Amino acid sequence: MAAAKAAAAIFFTLLTGAVAGAQALSVLPVTIPLLPGQKTTSLTITNKGTTETAVQIRPYAWSQKSDNGDIQLTATDMVLLSPPIARIAPGASQMVRLILRMTPETQEATYRILIDQVPPPAEAGVVHVVLRLSIPIFAPPPIRSFSDVQFHLERDADHINLVAINPGNLHDVIRNIALTTSDGRKLEVESGATPYILSGATRRWRIVLKEPLPLQADTLRLTAKTDAGVIDEQVRFVAAR
Repeated sequence: MAAAKAAAAIFFTLLTGAVAGAQALSVLPVTIPLLPGQKTTSLTITNKGTTETAVQIRPYAWSQKSDNGDIQLTATDMVLLSPPIARIAPGASQMVRLILRMTPETQEATYRILIDQVPPPAEAGVVHVVLRLSIPIFAPPPIRSFSDVQFHLERDADHINLVAINPGNLHDVIRNIALTTSDGRKLEVESGATPYILSGATRRWRIVLKEPLPLQADTLRLTAKTDAGVIDEQVRFVAAR
């Protein structure tokens, strides 16, 4: 994944009513895909600002809400971090080592590393805007693994939902979702949701209906891009569960 090879640079400004100064941190990689059986890896945090900064790094188990795929994080001791807190001089970098306590057996394990900038000492009249970065970790099992995303539609009075279920043992990434009616109309898919669907997860995307669907419409055409390839299929309406 191209994003995993590029640094994530986050810029923020310290404001007093005029610009008081600026700092920037970058993290590489921005996504950590482990190999089956791999237990150790690392990431690098670089301070591209002009003053020293401190960061705290914490691991969380990552799951998803079924209504919209929002991230759910639970504190975990299954990922060890060294160091968990670091001070980084301007222009310097800090390598952080990650160790999994155990590797998954049958289903991909997903974690996120939160990197929080520690606020500097308070200054009268100065508002310090601090930074949080969230880095995903994917740990696959040592068996044959694949995503298996299955789609259907659910309807209520004012809108419909595109529903995806992933009974596979790997996550997938779903982007550029488009739904088209039988008479060629494209429907508006709510944007801004995370593109991930984790192993064993259910996701819903709300579709806004600005006008009625064609009479007796029981399918819509779905197109999208995923890590596993391009989707172009008919999806059916089913009774809401």
